[in-house]
Amino acid sequence: MAELNANTSPSTGEGKRFRLEQLGPPAMLPGLNRRRWSGRQRRIGLTGGIASGKSTAGRWLEQQAGLPVLDADLYARAALASGSPGEAAVLKRYGLEVQEATAGGETPQLDRAALGRIVFPDPVERAWLEQLVHPLVRERFEAELARLAEAPVVVLMIPLLFEAGLEVLCSEVWLVDCDADQQLSRLMNRNGLSEAEARGRIAAQWPLERKRTLTDVVLANRGEVSALETALADALEPGSVRAQPGSPA
Repeated sequence: MAELNANTSPSTGEGKRFRLEQLGPPAMLPGLNRRRWSGRQRRIGLTGGIASGKSTAGRWLEQQAGLPVLDADLYARAALASGSPGEAAVLKRYGLEVQEATAGGETPQLDRAALGRIVFPDPVERAWLEQLVHPLVRERFEAELARLAEAPVVVLMIPLLFEAGLEVLCSEVWLVDCDADQQLSRLMNRNGLSEAEARGRIAAQWPLERKRTLTDVVLANRGEVSALETALADALEPGSVRAQPGSPA
């Protein structure tokens, strides 16, 4: 793993297999020790925690570096779009709890905020929703990657990269990182959440400290945006990613 502010430094753990203490449940070891994408195309998996700065990094890579950015959040929203089978499944499961108020005779619409209030604090309901959405998101990624097969570099922006097992689509993984108190305050301010609500949403993802040990490049986002942009530019340089922690030695 390499941490980038403006400079890159090697990690003593590069190229090694994941260890039990990095991951928690032993059942996760076989999946996360699978080899990543090894084709000619450079596929950058861009991940992080909620409110850590992934979107800022993704915009820079798209607008300033000119790279195609595939956004898992957009694909997840499309999976639950109005009239979709995904939306129908959610409405069937939760009924009036997740329906927006509509005029008489109009088709019920999904209230995404209400759905979030149900699934974020409840691991069972969150798992049900992920089992519905994640396969649809993966299908969309595979279709887009096929469309962009001739592009030399593609960015896959995926908040739940490791949680959804999508790191196998990537040749390298970059983590947008920040301190826990920054993540909490950013999320509260951005989404208008209480501290308890924000902590609940953060807890629904793997903690950043776990993701750091599984990542090729750590992009520090603790200060000015310009520092993050410099780190992104450095990471794009040929040879900046020296090893893949997910590849067996």
